[in-house]
Amino acid sequence: MTTLLVTGGTGTLGREVTERLRTDEHQVRVLSRRSQPYAVDLRDGTGLDAAVDGVDAIVHCATTPRGGDDTATGHLIEAARRAGVPHLVHISIVGVDRVPLGYYWVKRQVEQMIEESGLGWTILRTTQFHDLVLRILSAAARLPVMPLPAGVRLQSIDAGEVADRLAELAVADPAGRVPDMGGPEVRELPELARAYLRATGKRRPLMPVPLAGKAYAGYRRGGHLTPGRAVGKTTFEEFLTERCPRRAR
Repeated sequence: MTTLLVTGGTGTLGREVTERLRTDEHQVRVLSRRSQPYAVDLRDGTGLDAAVDGVDAIVHCATTPRGGDDTATGHLIEAARRAGVPHLVHISIVGVDRVPLGYYWVKRQVEQMIEESGLGWTILRTTQFHDLVLRILSAAARLPVMPLPAGVRLQSIDAGEVADRLAELAVADPAGRVPDMGGPEVRELPELARAYLRATGKRRPLMPVPLAGKAYAGYRRGGHLTPGRAVGKTTFEEFLTERCPRRAR
Protein backbone atom coordinates (compact mmCIF):
# COMPACT_ATOMS: atom_id res chain seq x y z
CA MET A 1 0.00 0.00 0.00
CA THR A 2 1.29 3.43 -1.00
CA THR A 3 0.83 6.68 0.93
CA LEU A 4 0.18 9.68 -1.30
CA LEU A 5 -0.50 13.35 -0.77
CA VAL A 6 -2.84 15.16 -3.18
CA THR A 7 -2.56 18.95 -3.10
CA GLY A 8 -5.71 20.75 -4.14
CA GLY A 9 -7.45 17.53 -3.17
CA THR A 10 -10.87 19.16 -2.86
CA GLY A 11 -10.80 20.77 -6.32
CA THR A 12 -12.26 19.53 -9.61
CA LEU A 13 -9.29 17.34 -10.48
CA GLY A 14 -7.96 16.64 -6.99
CA ARG A 15 -11.24 15.07 -5.85
CA GLU A 16 -11.20 12.71 -8.82
CA VAL A 17 -7.56 11.74 -8.27
CA THR A 18 -8.20 11.10 -4.58
CA GLU A 19 -11.20 8.91 -5.35
CA ARG A 20 -9.27 6.75 -7.78
CA LEU A 21 -6.30 6.28 -5.49
CA ARG A 22 -8.54 5.32 -2.58
CA THR A 23 -10.47 2.91 -4.78
CA ASP A 24 -7.13 1.21 -5.43
CA GLU A 25 -6.68 0.99 -1.64
CA HIS A 26 -3.86 3.50 -1.32
CA GLN A 27 -3.59 5.75 1.72
CA VAL A 28 -4.37 9.29 0.56
CA ARG A 29 -3.83 12.57 2.39
CA VAL A 30 -5.91 15.44 1.04
CA LEU A 31 -4.25 18.83 1.32
CA SER A 32 -6.16 22.07 0.87
CA ARG A 33 -6.61 25.26 2.83
CA ARG A 34 -9.60 23.90 4.76
CA SER A 35 -9.27 20.12 4.60
CA GLN A 36 -8.44 18.67 8.04
CA PRO A 37 -6.12 17.25 9.22
CA TYR A 38 -3.94 18.67 6.43
CA ALA A 39 -5.32 22.19 6.18
CA VAL A 40 -2.37 24.03 4.64
CA ASP A 41 -2.18 27.20 2.60
CA LEU A 42 0.69 26.36 0.27
CA ARG A 43 1.43 30.03 -0.28
CA ASP A 44 2.36 30.19 3.41
CA GLY A 45 3.57 26.62 3.91
CA THR A 46 2.80 26.35 7.62
CA GLY A 47 2.03 22.72 8.52
CA LEU A 48 3.42 21.35 5.28
CA ASP A 49 6.16 19.26 6.90
CA ALA A 50 3.61 17.14 8.76
CA ALA A 51 1.57 16.67 5.58
CA VAL A 52 4.49 15.34 3.50
CA ASP A 53 6.15 13.27 6.23
CA GLY A 54 6.27 9.62 5.20
CA VAL A 55 4.53 9.95 1.83
CA ASP A 56 5.70 7.95 -1.18
CA ALA A 57 4.57 10.51 -3.74
CA ILE A 58 2.90 13.90 -4.04
CA VAL A 59 0.32 14.64 -6.72
CA HIS A 60 0.39 18.42 -7.11
CA CYS A 61 -3.03 19.58 -8.37
CA ALA A 62 -3.32 22.84 -6.41
CA THR A 63 -3.41 25.94 -8.58
CA THR A 64 -5.06 29.34 -8.83
CA PRO A 65 -5.21 31.85 -11.69
CA ARG A 66 -5.04 34.61 -9.07
CA GLY A 67 -1.29 34.02 -8.72
CA GLY A 68 1.07 32.44 -6.23
CA ASP A 69 1.54 29.01 -7.81
CA ASP A 70 5.30 29.55 -7.96
CA THR A 71 5.48 30.47 -4.28
CA ALA A 72 3.27 27.52 -3.32
CA THR A 73 5.34 25.09 -5.36
CA GLY A 74 8.54 26.43 -3.85
CA HIS A 75 7.25 25.64 -0.36
CA LEU A 76 6.14 22.18 -1.50
CA ILE A 77 9.50 21.37 -3.06
CA GLU A 78 11.39 22.48 0.05
CA ALA A 79 9.19 20.35 2.30
CA ALA A 80 9.48 17.37 -0.03
CA ARG A 81 13.27 17.63 0.01
CA ARG A 82 13.35 17.77 3.81
CA ALA A 83 11.10 14.71 4.02
CA GLY A 84 12.93 12.78 1.31
CA VAL A 85 9.80 12.34 -0.82
CA PRO A 86 10.92 10.32 -3.86
CA HIS A 87 8.32 11.43 -6.42
CA LEU A 88 6.47 14.65 -7.26
CA VAL A 89 3.76 14.43 -9.94
CA HIS A 90 2.52 17.72 -11.39
CA ILE A 91 -0.39 18.59 -13.68
CA SER A 92 0.28 21.39 -16.15
CA ILE A 93 -1.37 22.84 -19.26
CA VAL A 94 -0.75 22.34 -22.96
CA GLY A 95 0.59 25.58 -24.39
CA VAL A 96 2.26 27.08 -21.32
CA ASP A 97 5.34 27.57 -23.47
CA ARG A 98 3.43 28.87 -26.51
CA VAL A 99 0.61 31.14 -25.32
CA PRO A 100 1.88 34.38 -23.68
CA LEU A 101 -0.67 34.47 -20.87
CA GLY A 102 0.41 35.48 -17.36
CA TYR A 103 -1.09 32.39 -15.72
CA TYR A 104 0.60 30.17 -18.31
CA TRP A 105 3.93 31.89 -17.75
CA VAL A 106 3.72 31.06 -14.04
CA LYS A 107 2.75 27.46 -14.82
CA ARG A 108 5.86 27.13 -16.99
CA GLN A 109 7.95 28.59 -14.17
CA VAL A 110 6.49 25.95 -11.87
CA GLU A 111 7.43 23.22 -14.34
CA GLN A 112 11.02 24.48 -14.41
CA MET A 113 11.17 24.62 -10.61
CA ILE A 114 10.10 20.98 -10.42
CA GLU A 115 12.50 19.93 -13.17
CA GLU A 116 15.39 21.56 -11.30
CA SER A 117 14.28 20.48 -7.80
CA GLY A 118 16.49 17.42 -7.48
CA LEU A 119 13.38 15.34 -6.72
CA GLY A 120 12.09 12.51 -8.84
CA TRP A 121 9.39 14.12 -10.96
CA THR A 122 6.67 13.55 -13.53
CA ILE A 123 4.86 16.33 -15.40
CA LEU A 124 1.68 15.81 -17.41
CA ARG A 125 0.27 18.60 -19.58
CA THR A 126 -3.39 18.48 -20.63
CA THR A 127 -5.78 20.69 -22.53
CA GLN A 128 -8.58 22.58 -20.74
CA PHE A 129 -11.18 20.55 -18.86
CA HIS A 130 -14.79 20.31 -20.02
CA ASP A 131 -15.67 21.82 -16.62
CA LEU A 132 -13.83 25.05 -17.47
CA VAL A 133 -15.56 25.35 -20.85
CA LEU A 134 -18.91 24.84 -19.12
CA ARG A 135 -18.15 27.61 -16.62
CA ILE A 136 -17.14 29.99 -19.42
CA LEU A 137 -20.27 29.28 -21.45
CA SER A 138 -22.55 29.43 -18.40
CA ALA A 139 -21.20 32.87 -17.55
CA ALA A 140 -21.61 34.09 -21.14
CA ALA A 141 -25.18 32.77 -21.23
CA ARG A 142 -26.22 35.05 -18.37
CA LEU A 143 -26.36 37.84 -20.93
CA PRO A 144 -29.10 38.19 -23.57
CA VAL A 145 -26.42 37.62 -26.24
CA MET A 146 -23.51 35.21 -25.73
CA PRO A 147 -20.20 36.98 -26.47
CA LEU A 148 -17.48 34.58 -27.62
CA PRO A 149 -13.84 35.30 -28.53
CA ALA A 150 -13.74 35.16 -32.31
CA GLY A 151 -11.66 32.54 -34.07
CA VAL A 152 -10.85 30.43 -30.99
CA ARG A 153 -10.89 26.62 -30.99
CA LEU A 154 -10.76 24.35 -27.96
CA GLN A 155 -9.84 20.72 -27.33
CA SER A 156 -11.39 20.14 -23.94
CA ILE A 157 -10.96 16.90 -22.02
CA ASP A 158 -12.80 15.11 -19.24
CA ALA A 159 -11.23 15.68 -15.83
CA GLY A 160 -11.96 12.09 -14.84
CA GLU A 161 -9.80 10.79 -17.69
CA VAL A 162 -6.96 13.04 -16.57
CA ALA A 163 -7.43 11.77 -13.00
CA ASP A 164 -7.11 8.20 -14.24
CA ARG A 165 -3.77 9.04 -15.83
CA LEU A 166 -2.46 10.96 -12.80
CA ALA A 167 -3.38 8.11 -10.46
CA GLU A 168 -1.49 5.75 -12.75
CA LEU A 169 1.57 8.00 -12.82
CA ALA A 170 1.53 8.58 -9.05
CA VAL A 171 2.18 4.93 -8.23
CA ALA A 172 4.78 4.45 -10.98
CA ASP A 173 8.42 5.54 -11.05
CA PRO A 174 9.27 9.16 -11.91
CA ALA A 175 8.96 9.55 -15.68
CA GLY A 176 9.90 13.17 -16.40
CA ARG A 177 7.76 14.96 -18.98
CA VAL A 178 5.19 12.42 -20.21
CA PRO A 179 3.15 12.73 -23.44
CA ASP A 180 0.43 15.39 -23.42
CA MET A 181 -3.26 14.56 -23.08
CA GLY A 182 -5.71 16.33 -25.35
CA GLY A 183 -9.46 16.04 -25.64
CA PRO A 184 -10.96 13.88 -28.39
CA GLU A 185 -11.83 16.75 -30.74
CA VAL A 186 -10.63 20.21 -31.71
CA ARG A 187 -13.83 22.26 -31.82
CA GLU A 188 -14.79 25.79 -32.79
CA LEU A 189 -16.03 27.72 -29.76
CA PRO A 190 -19.44 28.50 -31.34
CA GLU A 191 -19.97 24.74 -31.84
CA LEU A 192 -19.43 24.18 -28.14
CA ALA A 193 -21.73 27.09 -27.28
CA ARG A 194 -24.51 25.63 -29.42
CA ALA A 195 -24.04 22.26 -27.73
CA TYR A 196 -24.36 23.99 -24.36
CA LEU A 197 -27.53 25.79 -25.42
CA ARG A 198 -29.09 22.55 -26.67
CA ALA A 199 -28.19 20.74 -23.44
CA THR A 200 -29.66 23.44 -21.21
CA GLY A 201 -32.65 24.38 -23.36
CA LYS A 202 -31.56 28.00 -23.48
CA ARG A 203 -31.89 30.29 -26.48
CA ARG A 204 -29.18 32.87 -27.04
CA PRO A 205 -27.75 34.44 -30.19
CA LEU A 206 -23.96 34.10 -30.43
CA MET A 207 -21.80 37.18 -30.89
CA PRO A 208 -18.17 36.68 -31.99
CA VAL A 209 -15.95 39.32 -30.39
CA PRO A 210 -12.47 40.04 -31.79
CA LEU A 211 -10.02 40.68 -28.97
CA ALA A 212 -6.59 42.26 -28.81
CA GLY A 213 -3.32 41.14 -27.28
CA LYS A 214 -0.62 38.51 -27.67
CA ALA A 215 -2.42 35.91 -25.55
CA TYR A 216 -5.51 36.07 -27.75
CA ALA A 217 -3.30 35.77 -30.83
CA GLY A 218 -1.70 32.68 -29.26
CA TYR A 219 -5.12 31.10 -28.79
CA ARG A 220 -6.10 31.92 -32.37
CA ARG A 221 -2.90 30.21 -33.56
CA GLY A 222 -3.86 27.12 -31.57
CA GLY A 223 -0.93 27.20 -29.17
CA HIS A 224 -3.13 25.59 -26.49
CA LEU A 225 -4.09 22.61 -28.70
CA THR A 226 -2.46 19.22 -29.21
CA PRO A 227 -4.31 17.55 -32.10
CA GLY A 228 -1.63 14.89 -32.38
CA ARG A 229 -2.45 13.79 -28.82
CA ALA A 230 -6.25 13.62 -29.03
CA VAL A 231 -6.37 10.73 -26.56
CA GLY A 232 -9.47 11.75 -24.60
CA LYS A 233 -12.64 9.70 -25.10
CA THR A 234 -15.50 11.71 -23.60
CA THR A 235 -16.88 14.42 -25.89
CA PHE A 236 -18.20 17.74 -24.64
CA GLU A 237 -21.74 16.66 -25.52
CA GLU A 238 -21.38 13.47 -23.48
CA PHE A 239 -20.07 15.50 -20.56
CA LEU A 240 -23.03 17.88 -20.85
CA THR A 241 -25.49 14.97 -20.78
CA GLU A 242 -24.22 14.14 -17.30
CA ARG A 243 -23.86 17.69 -16.02
CA CYS A 244 -26.71 19.69 -17.56
CA PRO A 245 -30.17 18.11 -17.30
CA ARG A 246 -32.23 19.94 -19.94
CA ARG A 247 -34.46 22.75 -18.70
CA ALA A 248 -36.46 24.95 -21.03
CA ARG A 249 -35.62 28.64 -20.68
